[in-house]
Order: sequence, then C-alpha cells, then structure tokens
Amino acid sequence: MGLLERYRGTGADLPFGSPTRAHRGVAMEGYFWRITDPESGRVLIALCGANLGPRGPWATVGLAAWPAGFVHTDALVGSWTDPHGLGVRAGVSDENSSSFEGNDRFLRVNLGPDARLDLEFDALDPWPRRRLGGSSVFQVIPNLNQYWHPWLLSGRASGIAVVGGETWQFNNARVYAEKNWGREGFPESWWWGQAQGFKEPGACVAFAGGLVTTGRMRVEVTALVVRLPNGRVIRLGDPVVSPVRTRTWDERWRLSGRGFGWRIAVTASAPLSQAYILPVPLPSEHRNVPGDLEHLVGDLEVTVYRFGRLVWRGQTRLAALEHGGLDRARQELRRRGLDESQPSAPPIL
Repeated sequence: MGLLERYRGTGADLPFGSPTRAHRGVAMEGYFWRITDPESGRVLIALCGANLGPRGPWATVGLAAWPAGFVHTDALVGSWTDPHGLGVRAGVSDENSSSFEGNDRFLRVNLGPDARLDLEFDALDPWPRRRLGGSSVFQVIPNLNQYWHPWLLSGRASGIAVVGGETWQFNNARVYAEKNWGREGFPESWWWGQAQGFKEPGACVAFAGGLVTTGRMRVEVTALVVRLPNGRVIRLGDPVVSPVRTRTWDERWRLSGRGFGWRIAVTASAPLSQAYILPVPLPSEHRNVPGDLEHLVGDLEVTVYRFGRLVWRGQTRLAALEHGGLDRARQELRRRGLDESQPSAPPIL
C-alpha cells in the first residue's frame, strides 16, 4: 500500500481528491440514498454501513419508507467498498450475489420479500467542487471520528420498491445520496437534514453536524449545503470564515450561517411521534445499537441572501431530519414500550 492510500486509510482526503472512493482501513464507511416523489408524497431511504470489526467485514443495512410506516434493518456478514469510485455491496455471498448493492447508476436491495428495491439513476448533478468535499478543510485531517460528503445533490430515480405489503413504482422521482465514514461509526451526538420536494425541482438542502474529535481536538461543527434552483451550490460551515450556528431539539432544527457574502437560514420541524428509530453500528463490538431518530418527512423552510438581497426562499413538507445519539434513541424506545433488539417505525397514519 502506497503512502497516499495509507493516508486515506485514516479517513482523510487531499484537496482535489475523491471522497467517493473507499477509504480502506476506516472502521465504517456509510452509503445513503434518499428518494423523494413529490407527486405522491412518498419517500424512502436506503442505507448501508460497511463496517470492519474484530471478525472481519460486516454491514449495517436498512430500508425505510413513508407513508407506509415501514422499516427493515439488519446486520449482514460481509461487505465490499469500491476503491476506484462510488460503490458498495453487503451480504456478499459471492462476487455475483449480494443483498445490498449500490453505486452512482443503480441501487438494488433484497432484504426479504417485503423489503426490495430495483432503481436506476440518471440526470445526475453530483458535487461540483473538486478542491474539497462536504467536510471542507476537515477532510484533510487524519483520524476524525466522522467525515461527510453529499456527493449527489440532484438526480432522477426510476424503478420498483417493495415496502411491507405495498409495491411502489417510481418514475423520475428525485434522488439524493451521500457518504459518511470515520474511525468508529458515529459521533457521540449529531444532527442532520436533507430536503427536496421544493417548488423548484432541482433545489436541494443538506446539512450535517456533530461533535468532531481527533486526539485532544473536540469541536462542534455543522456543514450546510444549498443547491439553488439555478444549479449553483453554496457550502457554509468552516468555523472561522463561514460558521453555521445550530440549535436542535427532538422536534425542531434551526440553522443560521454566513460567509463569502451569503447568509442562509434554515428552520425545520417534525413531531417526535413520527420518528423512525434506526440502528447505528459499533464496528469494534461487531453489533448494531439503536442510535438514530430519523424523521422521513418534516417541514423545512430555507432563505438565502446574497449581500443582503433575497436570492431564494423555499419550503417543503418532505424534509428528512435527524437528531442522533445513543441515549436519546434508547429513551425514545423505552417511551414506546419497546426493547433495543428491534428497529421502530412510527404508526401508519
């Protein structure tokens, strides 16, 4: 292994690098797709964490859908990540068969007769900035507990989804995709959101924040990304030059960022009773634990100003929102009268 690959094995990437390629050596490399169909109001997410544990590679996988009130998660033996580009396989029985396979062209999931996807992607508008990814200057620092890269901000998805007792047909729905990776799964606490379904089809909002650590460094950071209706992408969140202030509760999110002449405000809300409780991996312990309160739909409003002039205001009722943390998820499981061995979906409304 060369010097560059050893450096990338810490999770870091050089400027003008490729964060979509696998970082061989990190404990967890996560892949996430979100499909939004504004016409029907249907939303689904598919996730795969390729983990490296004491007994070798394994995977955390999940599929959840709204308004079906459906969630299916599992821990699978075996995982593979593409060292040359964006790609993951999990539940690998041989080189031609897997329970979860996704890349920048398709997503195929078979977690059972009631949890299947077969989707194709086109008209993709990936991350446009070649110098740095979603983690910005933090991407060059080795051994962080978490890195984040929203590699696909706009695209179209078509195909079939089987979720519970329902079969959904998607035709040119919106697709968003991202990666996150780090040395041991997830931070102690975090917040996240992503939204499409605006009046302007190509618009997108994504944010991710939490406690970032390495060695003695501990800093709370939020990255905020907006793709404007005209296709321009704005990223704020560098602590010195473009800070984002964040306040989060279990049912509300407020972000305010400014820098480079831009000022962006995001407000969002979603009732806790509609949150899915999803697992997060503990790679070194070779197990999943409940840790993520995930709202598949919520209300979000974003306003964007340039040198004091309003550039865009957007609203959607199809925003995904998270407030993660092991203690928070366990408390919500207990409130619902459930144990930690099962994921939880909200009641079907």
